[in-house]
Amino acid sequence: MSTTFAFILLGAFAGGFVAGLTGFGTGLTALAFWLHVVGPTLAAPLVTVCAIIAQAQNLPKIWHELDWPMLRPILAGGLIGVPLGAQLLTRIDAETFKTAIGVVLICYSGFMLLFRPRFGTKWGGRFADGIMGFSSGVIGGLTGLSGVLPTIWAVIRGWSKVERRGVFQMFNLTVLTTALIAYGFSGLLTAELGRLVLMAVPGTLSGAWLGFHAYRRLSDRGFHIIVLGLLMVAGIMLIATS
Repeated sequence: MSTTFAFILLGAFAGGFVAGLTGFGTGLTALAFWLHVVGPTLAAPLVTVCAIIAQAQNLPKIWHELDWPMLRPILAGGLIGVPLGAQLLTRIDAETFKTAIGVVLICYSGFMLLFRPRFGTKWGGRFADGIMGFSSGVIGGLTGLSGVLPTIWAVIRGWSKVERRGVFQMFNLTVLTTALIAYGFSGLLTAELGRLVLMAVPGTLSGAWLGFHAYRRLSDRGFHIIVLGLLMVAGIMLIATS
């Protein structure tokens, strides 16, 4: 029991810190701890609950910075794409798909870190943003990594740290809330999950608070490097677990 509590609390703190710092990445960080003591059917909804807590805690602090005209098509596309991605789970080889995504992420993040190209295209406008949101929703429903494509798209668009943070946080919060509702209908919100959530909440809240204060001190370049580093870690994890 003490070992389980320690792993859950440490994972929650680490995941909360990363989410507070970047607006995404709770699962990438926390699962490295949690999968040592709980199975996937508990770990997945636990990640979702803790990520929502972390995102909701810091949302009031960035609410006034959100660009709603930019966010609306992205969020709408994501809401449409998530159920489709979930349906595709039974129709395509998810493991092969995860491996392909992992290779793309490693190559992309490595290229961006080494060569530092500059982008800033407005091609396609809000319609293209909506297509990106839809595609991200599909990937999120299929693999759970809803934040992957928005991070790449943010670089292509040349968005600032504030714009990226708003997109990452609101998109992930929307997709995760949708996933939590789906878990409820699937019977995954159990008493055992509730017990784990109670263990994780202190770590999530304190980690998210510290992460957000660290975010405020980051430059645009520093934020960019951290996000690319997380994408590379995500790619490695996808390949390793496929």
